[in-house]
Amino acid sequence: MTTRYKVILAYDGTKFAGFQRQPHERTVELVFSKAVNKMAKNPVPAIPIYGAGRTDTGVHALGQVIHFDLPNEINPEGVRRGLNSLLPMDLLIKQVEIVPADFHARYDTVGKCYWYRAYQNEFVDPFRRQYTGHFKFTADIDRIQQALPDLLGRHDFTSFVASGSQAHDHVREIYAARAWALPTTQEIQFEFYGSGFLYNQVRIMVAILMEIGQGRRAVDCIPQLLAAKDRAQARGTAPAAGLYMKKVYYDRDELQNDLIKH
Repeated sequence: MTTRYKVILAYDGTKFAGFQRQPHERTVELVFSKAVNKMAKNPVPAIPIYGAGRTDTGVHALGQVIHFDLPNEINPEGVRRGLNSLLPMDLLIKQVEIVPADFHARYDTVGKCYWYRAYQNEFVDPFRRQYTGHFKFTADIDRIQQALPDLLGRHDFTSFVASGSQAHDHVREIYAARAWALPTTQEIQFEFYGSGFLYNQVRIMVAILMEIGQGRRAVDCIPQLLAAKDRAQARGTAPAAGLYMKKVYYDRDELQNDLIKH
């Protein structure tokens, strides 16, 4: 009888070609899967792993969630320490727990939180280029904050999904969204809490909000973009380097508590 493990992990996405396994590419799924199977002494067939969501090339995670089954029960702390000893320095397991056999990292989610860091300067900072999205022109935080409420609620986000998405249903719900300025670091940061997010949705929303902040779009343009259901009208995608998968939720009470705090 197998034992199912839930793992929370963080990674620097700079040198990963995204999360999902791809031929001849270094991906989070590939590297993590190799470590799990090595720890389990390379069983046949190999142990599959399942993630809460796919991140693109260059996107980071503070709280990605993966589940997998091991043929024998091992103490969770032993699993954490054992896997961390096998993983490269740009991937860290933060927490391991044993979960029921029917738990699923992807299908049991009740919400996700993404964080975005937008760096504003005429020139790229070589020491931040891999961890922030670079924007050449300064945005007005007041204009961005005025526009944010129009994203809240349940909407068809067809205008905010990139080509290549495999989702047939583009309706998603945004529970909360906020933005704040950090003048000393020349950053505007964003947080989005939602039921789930489409391919590149967060990066497209950030791009639109930054254009609003820069005065290149009207503050009240978001309802029109949502109604249009046309990606061509919401052109632009914020750089991948500024995006972080911050947290995945499986408990509605925990989600509500975090929403109240923010």
